[in-house]
Amino acid sequence: MSSPPELSLRGTVCRGRLLILFLLSAAVLWSLAPAAAVDRLALRLGDLASPMLALQRLSLEYESGAAVLRVDRLRLGQRQWRDLALRCSHATLTFDAVHCGAARLSVAGRVLPLVAEFELAGDGRGELGLTFADGGRLGLTFEGGGLRARADRLALDKLHAVLAGLDADIDTLFERFRPVATLDGELRWGADGNSPARVSIDVRLFDAGFGSADGLQAGESLELAISGTARALDDGWAWQGEVEWRHGAAYLHPLYLEAGPSVRAQGRLQGGVVVVERSEVALEGVGRLDASARVELDTAAVLELELELTNADLGVLGPRWIAPLIAPASADRMYFGGQLDGLLRLQDGVLAQIDVRLEGAGFGFVGAAGGGGFALGPVGGTLAWHAGASTSSRLRIGGGQWERIALGSFELEASLDGRSLSLAPARLPVLDGALVIEHLTLAHTDAGWQGVGGVVIEPVSMPLLTEALEMPRMGGVLAASLPDVRVSPGEITLNGALVVSVFDGYLQATGLRLVEPFGVASHLSADIEGRRLDLSQLTDTFSFGSVTGFVDLSLAGLELVRWRPVAFDARISSSPGRYPRRISQRAVQNISALGGGGAMAAVQRSLLGIFDTFGYRELGLTCRLRAGVCMMDGVEGGARADGGFVIVRGGGVPALDVIGYNRRVNWNELVERLQRVMADNVSPELR
Repeated sequence: MSSPPELSLRGTVCRGRLLILFLLSAAVLWSLAPAAAVDRLALRLGDLASPMLALQRLSLEYESGAAVLRVDRLRLGQRQWRDLALRCSHATLTFDAVHCGAARLSVAGRVLPLVAEFELAGDGRGELGLTFADGGRLGLTFEGGGLRARADRLALDKLHAVLAGLDADIDTLFERFRPVATLDGELRWGADGNSPARVSIDVRLFDAGFGSADGLQAGESLELAISGTARALDDGWAWQGEVEWRHGAAYLHPLYLEAGPSVRAQGRLQGGVVVVERSEVALEGVGRLDASARVELDTAAVLELELELTNADLGVLGPRWIAPLIAPASADRMYFGGQLDGLLRLQDGVLAQIDVRLEGAGFGFVGAAGGGGFALGPVGGTLAWHAGASTSSRLRIGGGQWERIALGSFELEASLDGRSLSLAPARLPVLDGALVIEHLTLAHTDAGWQGVGGVVIEPVSMPLLTEALEMPRMGGVLAASLPDVRVSPGEITLNGALVVSVFDGYLQATGLRLVEPFGVASHLSADIEGRRLDLSQLTDTFSFGSVTGFVDLSLAGLELVRWRPVAFDARISSSPGRYPRRISQRAVQNISALGGGGAMAAVQRSLLGIFDTFGYRELGLTCRLRAGVCMMDGVEGGARADGGFVIVRGGGVPALDVIGYNRRVNWNELVERLQRVMADNVSPELR
């Protein structure tokens, strides 16, 4: 047996020649001795490096038909592994090559569950193949100063299962998102010393999916096609590429995205920063979307970003992108239309500029629980915001609707400065009146929008308003002076008074507070007082019978959820003063019917058949609504020994008392009774 030939080399080899030098060195050794005489070979190299791949202390040992290829440290991009060994118990060594058909790969002493094969040839070629248990394969070929990596039905989750524990960051990624995917395609890298190194990639990722434990990120049936090339520069790389999303869908809270978009881009990689010089994004509903950016590779921090949008269809983009971002809980109730052009710019990861131009745009919000909602359009004009500078915006709104109330055309002008907005005085026509914004200043804080303003409602005709709201027709007007309107996240507080002149008296609402006015759980609270309301007009309006006289109303602690009352303390009582007080037979019957089995008229039935009207001294009714139950009471001091309470105290001839006995009344049942009485479609129940 001859003594073992051995060669040691130390240094750095760039542009992908690491394995070429290795193989040429082996070829020199093999040329010094006949193949039959070589039964042991040891070849050791120092540090070998390229921009993409680096190996430290690479060595090959061959003895008596067995071979071991060792790498002390392997770096691939930003990842690195130590103590790699490829062991082959049945290797073939000839003058031309060393070959192994069934090798085992170990990393840091751990043998990986896959089968490897490799061949190193003296002419500069090298091949390494890894076959996984499910048949997936990863192959590497070194030839002519280049590298080709080929994946055939390579399952990424199976690959991770094999490599688990070798990279903490990758382990964390798989633990968090549980990704699955199959990869086909190849990557080529080459350099011949006379021209810059080049890289190309053409891969397809299919049968892919992922999902986070909280369900806020998920994807299924995904298929992506990725292709691109890169060319080495003196200070980095110039690249271009394309990504096409061919199949599947993904949910990235709060956005639901479907296949179709594609991106073509080109740029540079310099000093650890990816520069996107130009890119075109193909997206449904967008005429053109161009982007440029600078992104720090290690941290993925966006240093600069500019997006320019041209001829975008809001009817497509609004439901998919805008609504989930601005109102995720109510996105399915928003609708959009018209066109949009825009520019968005980030600087050092912070929003620096927004410019928007709208043409024929429309926005709407379907009301909760079947309500009329809110709509504006057509809308045209510009919106502009620049960090560190004051800008002006102007919108022309052709009209709108809130619930069933129509709004006329109006204009809005605003000045934006940093995180604050000042709205110029504006007049919004409402029926035959108007909502006048005297002043409004808003500031965006970490908690959301906050601000103050002043609002006036010019008189609106109650006949028009009640018709629009599909209520019984009422006379009078509605007006308001709200000099102190306060806006906070999800809440509007109106300090002032809203006054309705109606039934020859008035209603006044104070302490108005709106929470999530357009949300699914909209909430309104207020205190309402009414003075000297004409009962004759009121009962005629609501087809309740005839009652003459006047009443005062107190509705304290009113709370509406989804515009339906859930709590209040209400009291109706006769107004002080001298005036005719008469109540018709029909009104007596209806009041009795509202009380159900717990109310009675303290007169003979025969008298009800004889007289059309009765005199009364006073009337009063209270309801304290809590948890869907109305706690009833009557006129002040009208409690009776038998537990009843006086609703109408008689006066004159014949005297008439209406007594209530049921102090707990289901609110929904009471409303239904009132609706039936006003519709006059049932006979009242008199007990």
